[in-house]
Amino acid sequence: MERTPRTHPVKSWTFDDYTSSYIRRAAATGIYDIRGGGSKRRLPHFDDLLFLGASMSRYPLEGYRETCGTAVTLGTRHAKHPIELDIPITIAGMSFGALSGPAKEALGRGASAAGTSTTTGDGGMTAEERAHSTKLVYQYLPSRYGMNPDDLRKADAIEIVVGQGAKPGGGGMLLGQKISDRVAEMRTLPKGIDQRSACRHPDWTGPDDLEIKILELREITSWRVPIFVKVGGARPFFDTTLAVKAGADVVVLDGMQGGTAATQDVFIEHVGLPTLACIRPAVQALQDLDVHREVQLVVSGGVRTGADVAKALALGADAVSIGSAALIALGDNDPALEEEYRKLGTTAGAYDDWHEGNDPAGITTQDPVLAARLDPIQAGRRLTNYLKVMTLEAQTIARANGKSHVLNLEPEDLCALTVEAAAMAGVPLAGTSWIPGTTHGDDI
Repeated sequence: MERTPRTHPVKSWTFDDYTSSYIRRAAATGIYDIRGGGSKRRLPHFDDLLFLGASMSRYPLEGYRETCGTAVTLGTRHAKHPIELDIPITIAGMSFGALSGPAKEALGRGASAAGTSTTTGDGGMTAEERAHSTKLVYQYLPSRYGMNPDDLRKADAIEIVVGQGAKPGGGGMLLGQKISDRVAEMRTLPKGIDQRSACRHPDWTGPDDLEIKILELREITSWRVPIFVKVGGARPFFDTTLAVKAGADVVVLDGMQGGTAATQDVFIEHVGLPTLACIRPAVQALQDLDVHREVQLVVSGGVRTGADVAKALALGADAVSIGSAALIALGDNDPALEEEYRKLGTTAGAYDDWHEGNDPAGITTQDPVLAARLDPIQAGRRLTNYLKVMTLEAQTIARANGKSHVLNLEPEDLCALTVEAAAMAGVPLAGTSWIPGTTHGDDI
């Protein structure tokens, strides 16, 4: 019997085009894929939550007549000089090395004009970054690249990085083509040689050692500045608990939608928890220890809009931190540069080329010709505009829920569109009172 051919052949869901291309690449080269950016797979995220708003049972605020505060203070637990921010949005750590000098300057300019902080990242503090950042957080990483006590004392806060959301349990990479003379000097590395950061700190093996390190950093800075502890989204309840017990003023929690300058693709896509799944366990840990709001929680990993900010705050965070979004605001992966991205074998918005140092926008590069394309003053203004829009959006949502400050948003203001998001965020599935995994509830 003659077989009738299919009119529309169907490709395998398991062996889709991306998976097949991965297998062919691995077979041809014998090496794993390294890339920048964050996870590309569809994961439960802030888009899966909705605000209920105010109607009869809640009273909304009038935007033109009633104020809605946005200020937040980080580091109130032990520091003599906590960081006072005008907005609950900060700039995450991105290193000089991964980013160009003009890009780091632009981040400082943009954050300062918006009344918030920026963060150094791996590799040390540049003079331009310090000069143009009114509030600068100094990252203390396992690599210790560029670390020195003088720069620690210049910082407005210190962030001990234990893990990163894109690669919890793993270290980052900086390819040799981005190890310029200046980067090599700051990191005490040979020029042009690939660099892999350590995945754990060399001088401690657990939380007891972390407590000793925090005390050491407090003594170096005369207890002046807040000490943050940054953890990747892995076991947020226990990691938050341990950070608090070790003496942290602020816990920074980074979900797997966070980006990275470069690491293995298998890390980015298959290790860690979605940001949405991290927040409620961390908040629960703070509440169990009776330090919620005393120890501030900063959430990062895929934050893009004022709605994302408002949802993170409603779930219990005190502030958010952005990285990839800030680079886009500066001008990275702009479709206007599509022709040049295609010459690199990628496309605007793919974020695959960040680690290779050929960024035509002049942001993720150490090529002096490319870096000169970025005007740090203009790019800083773009970032300021973006931060202001996000803040206005968060205020709009807070007012619509009857809140006079964005930190007054609460889980009761939210519902979830999917069972997964409801379970992760600990809020009811839309149209019901059911929170999966915690209560059966009744349809309402």
